[in-house]
Amino acid sequence: MNIAVFASGRGSNFSAIARAVKKGKIKASLSLLICDTSGAGVLSRAKRAGVKTILVKSDDFTTKRDFENKIIQHLEENKIELVIMAGFMRILSPEFVARFKERILNIHPALLPAFKGAHAIKDAFDYGQKVTGVTVHFVDEKMDHGPIILQAPVVIEENDTLESLEEKTHKLEHKLYPQAISLFVEGRLKIEGRRVRITPGPSPLPPHDLK
Repeated sequence: MNIAVFASGRGSNFSAIARAVKKGKIKASLSLLICDTSGAGVLSRAKRAGVKTILVKSDDFTTKRDFENKIIQHLEENKIELVIMAGFMRILSPEFVARFKERILNIHPALLPAFKGAHAIKDAFDYGQKVTGVTVHFVDEKMDHGPIILQAPVVIEENDTLESLEEKTHKLEHKLYPQAISLFVEGRLKIEGRRVRITPGPSPLPPHDLK
């Protein structure tokens, strides 16, 4: 199975996925990185990992449709079967999502449906939550909404700062996302309405550190 990662920023989740592929924890080919930001850190990470990289900037296109059609062209040329959103700071159109229905995954740094949006960690911290977490879900036409694959909690302790909470959350992301991708690649995810059923496999999912 050929996988493409979409990213706009530092690319720490990209690196976690690349390591999991290299170690055989994800039995697929990380074939492509799509990035929309010149100078993004993920570009150098992909280069070091030997992953083909394509920069597609929305400013180079008159319409969003043209921008997305160019991305689709690259996906089809590289025979991509699964799209992984890893900090790609653009909302995909319903048309794009429909074209790759149930083949786009996203990770969100909160326990959805709580704290949707781009500042979920800060929002949970400022709100005074005792527990937040990480969610991996299928992408649908609504933001941070599709069927949930995996969730795991992060405890917010009294001595946590926003920075320490961000660090703990990202650390959990780097564990949870490769697990969810592996489940998809192994064909163990069955969407049943708004729920996702995980079918039995050769080994159970590892436990998560709650801190």
